[in-house]
Amino acid sequence: MDLIKELELCIRSRFPLIAILSYEEERIVDSVIELCEKRDEACFLWDHADFFQHLTGQAETPRTAKDPLTALEAIDKADGAMLFILRDFHQCWDRQPRVVRKLRNLAQRLKYTKKTIVITTPVQQVPEELRDEMVILDYPVPGTEELQGILKRLLRTPNAKWDLKDGEGERVIRSALGLSSNQAQRVFAKAIVSNGVLDQRDIELINAEKKQIIRQSGALEYYTASETPADVGGLRNLKAWLDLRERAFGKQARDYGLPEPKGIALIGVPGTGKSLTAKMIAAQWRLPLIKLDVGALFGQLVGESEHNLRRALHLAETVSPCVMWIDEIEKGLAVGGGDGGTSQRVFATMLSWMQEKTRPVFVVATANDVSLLPPELLRRGRFDEIFFLDLPSLDERREIFNVHLRKRRRDPEKFDLEELAAFSEGYVGAEIEQAVIDAMFIAFNDGEGREIETSDVVAALKKQVPLSRSQRETIARLRSWLTEGRAQSASYREPEKAKVRFVPIEV
Repeated sequence: MDLIKELELCIRSRFPLIAILSYEEERIVDSVIELCEKRDEACFLWDHADFFQHLTGQAETPRTAKDPLTALEAIDKADGAMLFILRDFHQCWDRQPRVVRKLRNLAQRLKYTKKTIVITTPVQQVPEELRDEMVILDYPVPGTEELQGILKRLLRTPNAKWDLKDGEGERVIRSALGLSSNQAQRVFAKAIVSNGVLDQRDIELINAEKKQIIRQSGALEYYTASETPADVGGLRNLKAWLDLRERAFGKQARDYGLPEPKGIALIGVPGTGKSLTAKMIAAQWRLPLIKLDVGALFGQLVGESEHNLRRALHLAETVSPCVMWIDEIEKGLAVGGGDGGTSQRVFATMLSWMQEKTRPVFVVATANDVSLLPPELLRRGRFDEIFFLDLPSLDERREIFNVHLRKRRRDPEKFDLEELAAFSEGYVGAEIEQAVIDAMFIAFNDGEGREIETSDVVAALKKQVPLSRSQRETIARLRSWLTEGRAQSASYREPEKAKVRFVPIEV
């Protein structure tokens, strides 16, 4: 339901006090004016600078009110069906108990009238005394149609040129989804001015601007993922699962009767490529990748954390279809008891959204310590599948060495990959990558900077203490998830039952 319909329903239900959370007060005012004209009601605007202003209807404008108490008294005395917009009124009740009390008294009286107060505010700073009297609405960012209107108005200005072929205009609009109307207007204007014409080259410029804006939102970060399945060694079972769902977000899949994938949980040993896999999925499916920082959601004010989460989730839905990456989810959503119940409320909001979401947001949640995760998070219905990323097998270690040698412009065929794979038993992908880097430092600092050899990598491996040895008990406990059948292996092979053998480490 859009804001106008929701607002109209609140007015018809005699809700006297409504707060709309958004930075876009121009859009809010335009929406309210549209609603009042439709209902043939008078509408007035009040703020600290210009006081009462008449917007619609035939009613007489209230007398000048230069302070919030006088403005509320004028509203109380006004007669008839009216709507009053109070801009930035959250500044009036801050440390002013008389304003809070007056607003509460007025809200209780307005229940029996045809008057409604709408407060526009960019922040959720509602006094505790008003929470039971006030309805709080979130104003969504512009959709495709609104963004098209903004772009068309800009292109009608003198000297504005555009050169967009079939489908490119749609890509420009889609690249701006998630921005406010003001942000979109600034980004479109910059794209037009940057090279004198709006064309397909400006899509990258819009995406770059969008990354910065989304990052400023606090809890979300926009990534440009370029990793391909070839950049991720092993995990063939997981890759095959992803291949089957690559076309699942298209109209063909909907017509066939397939649902959009909900997401996957990646659980397992640290350093096995969980974060890299999240980036690979977005690149393979050619979808935007948005990372949710759960820790950044938590605020000091009552209800602020839940509002931050809802805003972040709504933004993710706006730019959908997309991949939303929640890294080390156990650290952010582990339910604790020392925060007044905030973590429980945030967790409940997240669970509800994951279960009920209808927009194509594919969630990739990674976790190292599954013991911290509540069991209800991992049940079917919230994730399509739970994959366990185990210590890499011999074949996978060979692939991983191949990937990291090619990544650093070295020919893998010049190395004894069989020896390296056998020697690195018990090492995870991150440790193998570090061994290659350490070996390159050895070779670079040897005389004139000779070329790296297999022996250099072996020497670097010998100096490392793999996590599977230093954290043997923790890793064994993690691997029990796979051996007990509580998750699907990301690799084709069955989990090794025997203890991992380690090559003696020379000191």
